Amino acid sequence: MSEIEQAIDTIASQLVRLHRLRDRSLAQMKDSSGIDPAGFVVLFRLVCDGAMRSGALADAVHSDASTVSRQVAQLVDRGLVERTADPDDGRATVLQATAEGREVAARIRARRQDSIAIITDSWSAADRASFAGLLTRFVDDYDHARATLLARPSAITASENNS
Repeated sequence: MSEIEQAIDTIASQLVRLHRLRDRSLAQMKDSSGIDPAGFVVLFRLVCDGAMRSGALADAVHSDASTVSRQVAQLVDRGLVERTADPDDGRATVLQATAEGREVAARIRARRQDSIAIITDSWSAADRASFAGLLTRFVDDYDHARATLLARPSAITASENNS
């Protein structure tokens, strides 16, 4: 295996490991808001990007409309998001975070930052900055490559899937 292939394999393996660790941690952590992790994503998009229609929100969080609708309903029930008339089209509604929703998002963001600070406590400032830059670059490049990746045939065939 070449150095490049070995590095790519390591990156892929570590991403799978990170995903599993994160899923386990989220399942074990209790959040006083009672919001599931997918709801966090929706709430953060509304806090960061401002009011928007449901379809635009689904696009922003890379999800489908029905999934976002369920998540929004949960957030509305908890008073963290509200539906208001669209100022451009009174027949449509826009979603926006309430004051309480912004407060919950701020608490979640602070907890997330504290967690990252604990994880990287022994890192130098230069290592943190380097990782932040490389991770941002990786995610941006992943986002740009999504259409190409989705257009490629799956590496797993139906016969391999049934094995």
